[in-house]
Amino acid sequence: MGKIYKSEIGKREVLGQYRKILANWPVENDQYEIETSFGPTFVIESGSKDNPPLILLHGSVSNSYTWLGDVVALSKTYNVYAIDIIGEAGLSAPSRPSYKSGAYALWLNETITALRLSTCSIVAMSLGGWMALSFATSYPDKVSNLVLLCPGGLAHEKSSFLWKAIFFSLLGKWGQIQTLKLVGVNISSSSLSGLGEDLAFASLTFKYFKPRTAKMPPFSDHSLAQLTMPILMLFGDSDQLIPASKSIKRLKQFAQHASIEMLPDTGHLIINQADRILKFLNSKI
Repeated sequence: MGKIYKSEIGKREVLGQYRKILANWPVENDQYEIETSFGPTFVIESGSKDNPPLILLHGSVSNSYTWLGDVVALSKTYNVYAIDIIGEAGLSAPSRPSYKSGAYALWLNETITALRLSTCSIVAMSLGGWMALSFATSYPDKVSNLVLLCPGGLAHEKSSFLWKAIFFSLLGKWGQIQTLKLVGVNISSSSLSGLGEDLAFASLTFKYFKPRTAKMPPFSDHSLAQLTMPILMLFGDSDQLIPASKSIKRLKQFAQHASIEMLPDTGHLIINQADRILKFLNSKI
């Protein structure tokens, strides 16, 4: 198993800051690990068990901090499980099996089974969206509703994105700013000083974390034909990682019932969408 951080010092710095964030999670919660065959999986559970279950899956080079702006609203009417994806910059195992192995659908199934959920809704972003699609196409009867924010798996990634990100990672603070801009964060300053807590943490993660270099493979026609559950998909019109129009066209081909929105002046990073998510989910109850 390869190391997923550039140094042990960097790993301690990123996870130390993440633990501080988790200590100030904005809603009452339980934090715990679930054992899977791929190693421990870290979960933040918020809300009441009397409410329907909702799984949250973040994107690449990230962790469940992604959902900090949404979890308060979501946990009012759902029992929310924010899950740190294995092999990412959270508190789950550093395991990174091949995308083509079928391991991620199995990992998520083991996690959801350990949570004692027979069915659940899933909200997932980017890499998490790819993993949600892997699970939903493998275990469609276990997914009540599927919300995809700029998901991988419907079209080939833009090849230039990864190489730009790797190049920028070598160029210090200026490079960190360019990487953040690449994913759709608006930064006008020429330095990282004065950035808010969220951008500062993202910059710290990009500085020390090693991103996955393999591309998310698109799912087959046969797999996508399994998507019979209600679906909401959001894309930014300026996404630099995943081609929005091709992804939308492909989903429409196999899930004509899906609700799809293109967000104007938005890049790959789509956050703080609790109102849209709740409007969709509540309409399916």
